[in-house]
Amino acid sequence: MVRIGLGLVFLYSGLSKSFDLNYFAGVVHAFGILPTALCFPGAVAIVTLELALGAGVILDRRGSLSGMLVMLMGFMAVAGYAIYMGYDIDCGCFGPGDPGAEAFSHLYEVLYRDAAMVAAIAYLYLWRHLNRFQPKPLMLKFYKKLN
Repeated sequence: MVRIGLGLVFLYSGLSKSFDLNYFAGVVHAFGILPTALCFPGAVAIVTLELALGAGVILDRRGSLSGMLVMLMGFMAVAGYAIYMGYDIDCGCFGPGDPGAEAFSHLYEVLYRDAAMVAAIAYLYLWRHLNRFQPKPLMLKFYKKLN
């Protein structure tokens, strides 16, 4: 259930942003980390990765949980940077319909939410280790041909 919940959060996040990529590119630009010319391609890359990793985690594909962890750590670093710089901006986490998009000043909540998801990922890694469970290879048919 934890794995599916994490995957659904990433799928929802990616889908909600995909409906208005220009809005999300504006959010990426507001953080001031990427040059203006890379904000739209960066927004597309983030959305694409969220959708792919969300589906991969739900389907329990190898590497998806690690990719999700890396993305969450990146999101936390960007939110921490914005807090440090004193920015009062929307994180863009769930697209333009996100209540935080209108209220702002919720970057600490973003950090707490992302930290909770990192803790859930740590739980999944521990569960896998204790139960000696291996996720499915990313390309199952190709993997079977090799063995």
